[in-house]
Amino acid sequence: MQKFDAESVHAVWEKALARRHTDPDGAITSARTLLETVCKRILDEADEPYSDRDDLPGLYRAAALKLNIAPSQHSEEPIKRILGGVTSVVEGLGSLRNKIGDAHGQGGKPVRPSARHAQLAVNLARIMHGRLANVA
Repeated sequence: MQKFDAESVHAVWEKALARRHTDPDGAITSARTLLETVCKRILDEADEPYSDRDDLPGLYRAAALKLNIAPSQHSEEPIKRILGGVTSVVEGLGSLRNKIGDAHGQGGKPVRPSARHAQLAVNLARIMHGRLANVA
């Protein structure tokens, strides 16, 4: 697992930013890595076990439970909807990386992300990182 301090998080963020226009699929992968690192660090600090096989949505759900920001932990419908939307963003970013990031091989008709796809992924990862860091 990567180091989790302000400097190392900033390095992953800078790597993702730098790749947006020249390596969009790499930027998408870096954005997902940033979120996964934050979730694992939260779980490590809570002495909560996880597996190297756990995917980003699963890691986020476990971290959200530890931080009391899982939709199921709240009764007010607007709060549940917002937190459910946040969960959807994380799931979407994980799917985006799996489909068009550079972490998996692609078949005969690969989908190539554009810089705008990479920008979206990088910005979402930064927002989610800030959100999780502020709650933890």
